[in-house]
Amino acid sequence: MIFRKIRHNRTSDAVIGQLERLILHGVLRPGDRLPAERELAGMVDVSRPILREALKELEDRNLIYSRHGGGTFVADVIGPVFSPATAELFRRHPPAIADYLEYRREIERLTARLAAERATDADRHIITTVFTAMRAAHDAGDTEREVDLDVEFHQAIGEAAHNIVLLHTLRSCYRLLVDDVFYNRAAFYRYSGSSEKIFGQHQVIFDAVMRGDADAAGAAAMAHMDFVGQVVHEVVRAGDRDVVSALRLEQRQAGARREAAPGTGRVEGDRTAGVEEGGEGRKRRSVRRVREDEESS
Repeated sequence: MIFRKIRHNRTSDAVIGQLERLILHGVLRPGDRLPAERELAGMVDVSRPILREALKELEDRNLIYSRHGGGTFVADVIGPVFSPATAELFRRHPPAIADYLEYRREIERLTARLAAERATDADRHIITTVFTAMRAAHDAGDTEREVDLDVEFHQAIGEAAHNIVLLHTLRSCYRLLVDDVFYNRAAFYRYSGSSEKIFGQHQVIFDAVMRGDADAAGAAAMAHMDFVGQVVHEVVRAGDRDVVSALRLEQRQAGARREAAPGTGRVEGDRTAGVEEGGEGRKRRSVRRVREDEESS
């Protein structure tokens, strides 16, 4: 149970402090539903009026929200790291991809190092659970499931780093990834054997974190992001080539249609006929001149 009984000072402030810490440390995630009022009051060992007061204050602070008849939920405290307008700018201007990957390369290195140094038994259990599910999805060829677990795996590593600012920064960063702001993750996984290599890289990161080898974990995370950058570049280039090839094909097909259209060959035919007619006329005139010369002689 994540909620703890309040032993002393059973006030709304004590309840608020406990729930805020759970949200801050990522134990309670956006969208998580809180237990029903009676149940939660029993868990933290306070009266229901005190709990109501605490929940009201948390709602005023935009940390939780209530649905009429549906319960109380943790609010989206992270929010988008960039405005929708900025995210659309990123989509329309590919150079932003390189900057995003450069940023992730460094932040993933730091995260993996800290996770290897700081992971608790509970952290290692969570990471192992996610990695095992990712392996099952990979072996089953379930790309969609594996793509989702990819993000979950990196988030589990981020939680094991035990740095609050880093945790929420990573969650904002991964939201851009989930929304396919910079590249299509499914296409990335399906590109020329990428899935096998990515899984192998995740295995190396997993092993290093599990044995507490910070240097190896950091190096593995950097190598993984270098590979991601390489494949994303190739996918973009391949897409550009497909576009250019399609345009060339369209242009050739349009030219063929124009040549095959009725009346298109008439101009060329008339020109040829005129040349041939002119040649025959010159030939007849030459024969006539020869005859006239013979008669006059």
